[in-house]
Amino acid sequence: MSQSVQVLEPEGIIDTSGGNKIRSGVNTFLDLGAKWILIDLKNITFMDSAGLRAIVAIQQLVRAKGAKLYLCSLEDQLQIALELAKMENFFEILPDRAAFDRLLEN
Repeated sequence: MSQSVQVLEPEGIIDTSGGNKIRSGVNTFLDLGAKWILIDLKNITFMDSAGLRAIVAIQQLVRAKGAKLYLCSLEDQLQIALELAKMENFFEILPDRAAFDRLLEN
């Protein structure tokens, strides 16, 4: 995988602290020249409103840098949270990592 493609696999809860960790990781990827960033959420058990705000801010940061952000492997609670906030169309959401890999092949 080239530096233009980066994957982040956070674990646990996305709250203020978890969101800050993700933001830091994404900033590092952008500094390395990433153009496609995947946040694989398979190991996330919960996201609160602060976490949702962090993910939105990360999406805005990535777009401002001319890169693309993808989310994958959202468990039901995360998907519902995005839908309730009417944010599911704000993100590129993929079912899993394999879908991201296929996207890159095209």
